[in-house]
Amino acid sequence: MTKKHPVNEKSKQEQLEQFKTDDRNQALTTNQGLKLSEDEFSLKAGERGPTLMEDFHFREKMTHFDHERIPERIVHARGFAAHGEFELYDSLSEYTKAKFLQNPSVKTPVFVRFSTVAGSKGSAETVRDARGFATKFYTEEGNYDLVGNNIPVFFIQDAIKFPDLIHAVKPEPHNEMPQAASAHDTFWDFVANNQESAHMVMWSMSDRAIPRSLRMMEGFGVHTFRLVNAEGKAHFVKFHWKPVLGTHSLVWDEAQTISGKDPDFHRRDLWESIENGDYPEYELGIQIIDEEDEFKFDFDILDPTKLWPEEDIPVKLVGKMTLNRNVDNVFAETEQVAFHPGHVVPGIDFSNDPLLQGRLFSYTDTQLIRLGGPNFHELPINRPVCPFHNNQRDGYGRQTINKGPVSYHRNSLAANTPAPVPESEGGYAHYQEKVEGRKVRSRSESFKDHFSQATLFWNSMSAPEKEHIISAFSFELGKVKSKSVQQQVVDMFANVSTVLAKQVAQAIGAMPPSGEDAPVTKSSPALSQEQTIKKPNTRKVAVIVANDFSSDLPQVLNSLKQQGIQPEIVSTTLQNVKGTDGSELEVQHTFLTSDSVLFDAVYVVGSSSADEKFRKEALTFAQEAFKHFKPIGATDEGVKWLQAAGLDSSPGVVTGETTRFTDEFIEAISAHRHWNRHVI
Repeated sequence: MTKKHPVNEKSKQEQLEQFKTDDRNQALTTNQGLKLSEDEFSLKAGERGPTLMEDFHFREKMTHFDHERIPERIVHARGFAAHGEFELYDSLSEYTKAKFLQNPSVKTPVFVRFSTVAGSKGSAETVRDARGFATKFYTEEGNYDLVGNNIPVFFIQDAIKFPDLIHAVKPEPHNEMPQAASAHDTFWDFVANNQESAHMVMWSMSDRAIPRSLRMMEGFGVHTFRLVNAEGKAHFVKFHWKPVLGTHSLVWDEAQTISGKDPDFHRRDLWESIENGDYPEYELGIQIIDEEDEFKFDFDILDPTKLWPEEDIPVKLVGKMTLNRNVDNVFAETEQVAFHPGHVVPGIDFSNDPLLQGRLFSYTDTQLIRLGGPNFHELPINRPVCPFHNNQRDGYGRQTINKGPVSYHRNSLAANTPAPVPESEGGYAHYQEKVEGRKVRSRSESFKDHFSQATLFWNSMSAPEKEHIISAFSFELGKVKSKSVQQQVVDMFANVSTVLAKQVAQAIGAMPPSGEDAPVTKSSPALSQEQTIKKPNTRKVAVIVANDFSSDLPQVLNSLKQQGIQPEIVSTTLQNVKGTDGSELEVQHTFLTSDSVLFDAVYVVGSSSADEKFRKEALTFAQEAFKHFKPIGATDEGVKWLQAAGLDSSPGVVTGETTRFTDEFIEAISAHRHWNRHVI
């Protein structure tokens, strides 16, 4: 790290290093450091006698094993993480006094955990679900946690309903099914009877809920926060993470197949990308609203079921985060990391968003049960890089050895230290917002529009995206057994679009609504993935090759690699394949160990010496990729195979023997999907 730290402050990487150990070539010991002469047999009274309680090594080893698992997270249990750094583009002193947002020359260490929400720790990763996108900044003023999702809004407006939402979406308690899926009665019954969820459900039924990669999805802070500058002036803010590679998704059939072929698909992609040096990058964006403009919009800016349209409130890109180091131990880091939206630094404050207010309580409460007590901040992955001093003592997992008799404030025995410091010297002071009102259990009238932004989302989608949303609703509601719930949902989403509701009703046998959609008066192009960045970088291409391949192939592969594309050879066996000129290519996959759904494109080369079985396997790859609208390339014998299968003249299918092939294929890969392809 290039960051300079204050005196007695260690970088996060330096701090973690002191806890690492390499056990290779070391003597086996107990946890107390006692060297052991035997680790195969427990201590017994005779070779065939009972095990003795005296065997302290057996008891220590078994007790540790019995307690190696901690309770998994109720939500966000299935996660994967990486280390990185954040760099600012320009000082944000106009808006905030947070030190890590002042100096572009300072690199701030970060730790990011991505996760699915609904599934258990052992569930698949390509399920339809929102994704967590939680970032811990290790700043010189303390840890700052930006705990968000890949969807900018949420299902509910008030945190008191969060247990109800999660109970509804989790497996149904009478039979513990289905796992990691919302396609069941209790979830859709919740939706129909809690109509504030309409906007979030539209996002969840869209392609956003099945990302191609954790490297290719946006992140959002969801809530409205405050930035406060050194003069005490505040602005409302929403946070965004924009992936440099663009926002891309899987198609539903592909996602389902991947769940069986590789349930670790997303974490494997993240891990391998970092190991290969293709570091994931995300730009931090902020939307800013002046305090005096709080009530000028046709939605309540504190409502977590609403977004701030980017066309009305532009996103200013202010910095870049690069993930450049994989974890050393998933349990010690990914599983034990503790995020909390209340972990803030001076210059960042809260709003009265009622969902955020509830999260400020629940996250600490959650960590107490998961990580065994109040000292979870002392775990290496959670420790701040700056020193911390207070009068808290004891408790499970305490690692700090505090000296002296004083553990209270105020005191004279330690000259009243540790002591608070004024705001001018870096002490955190809450923004002094004037608050008054009666104690009530109610909701602001400004929170009661549940459908206008859901309609905005629908109106902003491209034609293929709308088709996918209709299919998603049809699939999910097709799994619902209650005809009443099905009808309630159709009636509810008629408030969003009668076109949507009618087609879903037809698919599931429900009564369609009457009427037509109103003319589109507003859309937000930023909501459609059609507008996203499209690059070939890091795309994986399955190159299907047999012996006696053309001597031109290595040149084509090198051209792909120069564009950041990753060609991987697929053949019948893992033995090297040989070209007509004697050159050899290493085979990474066989037809048995791989599948087209694990790649972004397929390139069929084949050879004249390939047998009929090889040709059929190659065509299976190509036909499945074709069905999923992926780019397909073919040269040499592969051209004839695609022609025979009728796949050669469709959009996104590139064939030829000329030098133009490589450029055209790269262009097809950059497009990601070819939705104008007719798929039967």
